[in-house]
Amino acid sequence: MLSRLFCRIQPRKLQYIAVLNRDVWNRDVAVFLKNYGRVNSIRNGSSSSRKKPVVPPHGNKAPKLGENREYSPFHEPGQSTAEWVVARADDILNWGRRNSVWPLTFGLACCALEMMHYAGPRYDMDRLGMVFRGTPRQTDVIIVAGTVTNKMAPALRKTYDLMPEPRWVVSMGSCANGGGYYHYTYSTVRGCDRIVPVDIYVPGCPPTAEALLYGMLQLQKKIKRMRVVQVWYRN
Repeated sequence: MLSRLFCRIQPRKLQYIAVLNRDVWNRDVAVFLKNYGRVNSIRNGSSSSRKKPVVPPHGNKAPKLGENREYSPFHEPGQSTAEWVVARADDILNWGRRNSVWPLTFGLACCALEMMHYAGPRYDMDRLGMVFRGTPRQTDVIIVAGTVTNKMAPALRKTYDLMPEPRWVVSMGSCANGGGYYHYTYSTVRGCDRIVPVDIYVPGCPPTAEALLYGMLQLQKKIKRMRVVQVWYRN
């Protein structure tokens, strides 16, 4: 008896809910269209409250279509001849360094698999001038890929000290950045930046090969802006 009564009442209840939802939907659509028209009027400049023009995100330095962009970041107004010469010397040195960044094979945990993937044929880090070396005396950058434990910390510092100058460090993954899942364990270093100075942090657990590729491209940008000869000349 109760099931028959429920079957008779239920369709009316569903019909009432459908009508209620339709009314709410129509109200939301009307509000959206009203606000959308207001936004379009502001974008088209018909609103009197808009007084300032749109400013490009890079200011006046935004490149235009078909414009030849300068390679060197050291073009400054009012340079003397000597300053121009040392700036070009920095450009040549940085060009050679950033196109021959040789990383050290220092895989500590699961992030090393993504580092191997980055070295594989799909992403092919060799096309960027990056070749893994087995000794720190022949490398420019160390990629800390994995969890750094207290037992591994002296070896990491010793390996870093054996690298020739200039040298850089890329921290790959959450464990190397700050301990990750093992942040509160007794045996884990809470970030490899407590042992060696870090230049680039690559987030993720584990980060993908694309993330490591982006981090290495950011390192190349950093190398491109080094002022070794200019600092020597000014001091």
